[in-house]
This record gives sequence, C-alpha cells and structure tokens, in this order.
Amino acid sequence: MRGRVKFRVGRIVFLAASRDESLLGFGFPKEEREALVASEPDKFMLPKPADMRYNWAVVRLDAIDRVELAEIVFEAWSLVAPKTVANEVARQRGFSADSM
Repeated sequence: MRGRVKFRVGRIVFLAASRDESLLGFGFPKEEREALVASEPDKFMLPKPADMRYNWAVVRLDAIDRVELAEIVFEAWSLVAPKTVANEVARQRGFSADSM
C-alpha cells in the first residue's frame, strides 16, 4: 500500500513497516505510549504528528528481538481483532487475558 507493507483487520491497520523497513508502526493505546517511549527511548518512539490522533506507536526494528516483536505484533492485532478470537488465540498460546 503506497510502497509500504501494512497489515490490517478489515479496514483497520495494526502494523505498518517504513519504506526502508527500519521502523514498524503498531497499534498501541494512546494513553500509554508516552510511558512506553519514556521507558525505552532507544527502542520506541512516538508516531509522526499526523498519526498522533491514532492508537499508534513506533519501534526501531534493529533495537528489538524476535520474542518482543512477536508480543508487539500479537498485542497490536488483538486491539483490532474480534475480542472472542483474540481471547481464544491468547488462551491457546498461554497468554493471560490481562496482557491484552
């Protein structure tokens, strides 16, 4: 989509890679993202100003390992997936409902 790789559920995008694939935007609650960025500023960043109105954050892919990336992908997907489906997948994978 416009030269970028994006993942969506229906019309809602929950992941979007930058054109150079160095950054990954992901669905994340607006009210928690400042704390996320403050906790690890070398890893996470705020979205560009035009995306600040959305539930969105950005991670530098060279600063994250596969396990944490998988958690981010799952959490972003679970924000937009039907809750019954997200809860069932979480249960099957051994995630707690509180992590969603």
